[in-house]
Amino acid sequence: MDELLGRKIPYSAPAEQAVIGSMLIDPRCIPAVLEKLKPDEFYVKLNRDIFETMFSMFSYGQTIDPVTVLDRMRSRGVYQESNDAYLAEVMRVTPTAANVMEYAAIVRDRALLRHLGEAADEINNMIYEGSGEAETMLEAAERRIYALRQGRSVGGLTPVSSIMQNVFDDLSAAAESGSRIPGIPTGLPDLDRLILGLNDSELIIVAARPGVGKTSIALNMALHAAMYEHKTVAIFSLEMSREQLVMRLLSRAALIPSQNMLTGQLTEQQWRDISDAAQTISQTAILIDDNPVLTVSEMNAQCRRVANLDLVVIDYLQLMQSAGSGHSWSNESRTQAVSDISRMLKIMAKELGVPVICLSQLSRASESRQDKRPMLSDLRESGAIEQDADVVIGLYRDGLYNKECENPNAAEAIVLKNRKGQTGIVDLAWLPEYTSFSSVEKRRDDE
Repeated sequence: MDELLGRKIPYSAPAEQAVIGSMLIDPRCIPAVLEKLKPDEFYVKLNRDIFETMFSMFSYGQTIDPVTVLDRMRSRGVYQESNDAYLAEVMRVTPTAANVMEYAAIVRDRALLRHLGEAADEINNMIYEGSGEAETMLEAAERRIYALRQGRSVGGLTPVSSIMQNVFDDLSAAAESGSRIPGIPTGLPDLDRLILGLNDSELIIVAARPGVGKTSIALNMALHAAMYEHKTVAIFSLEMSREQLVMRLLSRAALIPSQNMLTGQLTEQQWRDISDAAQTISQTAILIDDNPVLTVSEMNAQCRRVANLDLVVIDYLQLMQSAGSGHSWSNESRTQAVSDISRMLKIMAKELGVPVICLSQLSRASESRQDKRPMLSDLRESGAIEQDADVVIGLYRDGLYNKECENPNAAEAIVLKNRKGQTGIVDLAWLPEYTSFSSVEKRRDDE
């Protein structure tokens, strides 16, 4: 089609050949090249077949040289008689393997231009065919461009050999990190041991009745990720203002009772502690939006523009608009809206490739039972939340219901669902003076 329209397809055959030649001349450059390029970024089919063969051989630790590559091409069914002479010619015309990363950059640049052209054609077709509303088309266009920026494709069948390399990369990264959990630590070690931290592309629902501490535990996790793990965190607060959130973060970081901060009754030492905490928090990559009528699409669009985003926190699901409308809902339509929002949040987590923590209200059903601990069936207004979530954590504090209990500040994080494995109860300590949670072990240490 491009040739018929007189358009020149962006690619560089010499650069593609120079990359392959460099890898054959000096196999030491292969890991760096495979980290930068993927097989589908080669335009010439023969070059793509050769590179994909070497990609596969490297994944399985096989020796790569002209003889082994040709033999492997035979077994893959992509060999032709002329390949022997072609490989020899490619090695002959490659100036030097020392410049391989420059050659790879040219190949990648041309591939990006081709993919950008394809995306533009798809967007044009979508517009002229009138397949949907303008807002829907804009969302699809943003998703397509964002995927290109992240070096990913949208949809399409992918060979398992390519996916296998990604899996091996993840395994290697996990082994090198030396951490027992693959995800971002929550700051609550006992909870981390159960859910293995906050993992990429997961939708994590934290559910509780009002006043139990949903916002508090989410801010705990966000602050720990930003301060101690140096992560970039986006917080969308549909209930509290930005100032209220930062006040809570300060109270927790400076260990100053929130009551003192609200009334301004602070000692000189407390002022110094607040100043130190404010400086520390200001240096973190925490971003806050307190627009009370955000849709998932609007959140997603904002997140796509954040460089190196690591974690998203949303407070809370039932306050979100499914399409930006603020009218009242019937039970049936609201249940459908929450189902749609829940599904879109899971898609958002997967697309952004980061964990998304979303807080959710529990229904009153738990309060009519003798044991008031949350259950999955208590998730308010939609069973879809349970279905879409990768992890569901219910919060419970006996002191809210039983004033004569032995320890009114004892709390439980109940892992009700966990796609990665175990469920169970994690004991926590509620710190009412800081409106925060801590692990039981840490609470004992502080005392």
